[in-house]
Amino acid sequence: MRLPRLSALRALLAAALLAAPVALPAQEAEEVPALPAPEELVLGLSQNRVAITANFDGSEILIFGAVKRDTAPLAEPADVIITVAGPTEPIAVQRKERRAGIWVNADQVTIRQAPSFYAVATSAPLEDILSATEDLRHRISIPRAIRSITSGDEVTDEDAFVEALVRIRQRAGLYQMREETVGFDRQTLFRTSVPLPSSLPTGVYSVNVYLVRDGSVASTHETAIRVGKVGLEQWLYALSREQGVLYALLAIFIAIFAGWGASEIFRLLRNQ
Repeated sequence: MRLPRLSALRALLAAALLAAPVALPAQEAEEVPALPAPEELVLGLSQNRVAITANFDGSEILIFGAVKRDTAPLAEPADVIITVAGPTEPIAVQRKERRAGIWVNADQVTIRQAPSFYAVATSAPLEDILSATEDLRHRISIPRAIRSITSGDEVTDEDAFVEALVRIRQRAGLYQMREETVGFDRQTLFRTSVPLPSSLPTGVYSVNVYLVRDGSVASTHETAIRVGKVGLEQWLYALSREQGVLYALLAIFIAIFAGWGASEIFRLLRNQ
């Protein structure tokens, strides 16, 4: 009877030894380096709504904020990139050619997603602070913000059409590249201003702030600005989009009334 009992005690002892944790020597324990504290962006705007009236001749938006940290700034300096993007829209870009003495439309490229307004402001030259991989991932630069390009098989230089679109909208003030216009004080406070042209399209604009370090995006923050017509302009705009027939009848009535009123005024002046 003693043999079975001894076997059972040995089995219990072996199971206890297997279940017990094995303590490693102090010199063999690996030290895990402490991760840097996360950096959080805090953003403010001088206005979160832009009202377009009959005498609207442009505006300016002030963008400011800070980098919130629990510890002192890292030894490696950082930079700030700020983008303001309007609603995307499809657009067709055509190339004209001279044939038989007449300029005609030849090749065409359709861009399905092009921002109606786009501005990039940086604290340093963009190529020096942002890698091409991060630019492709976040679509920060103006060419990267233009997406979904389609064309026919006869078009082999699609980049030329994109460059033409960027050039035309830059002349109109709708695309802006504002390098070294962001003030970044003591790696904490940042500030810039973005001018808005008089031809500013309506819609919801996204404002993105990127904290960049060593060519990579370390932190981001996004907010929105609403741009819309107000007053009589908003009513006429909504009427033309929602009640097209009524808008056309109203335009005809105003034209007839204006013509009749002008003729009556001239008739009274002649009779005097």
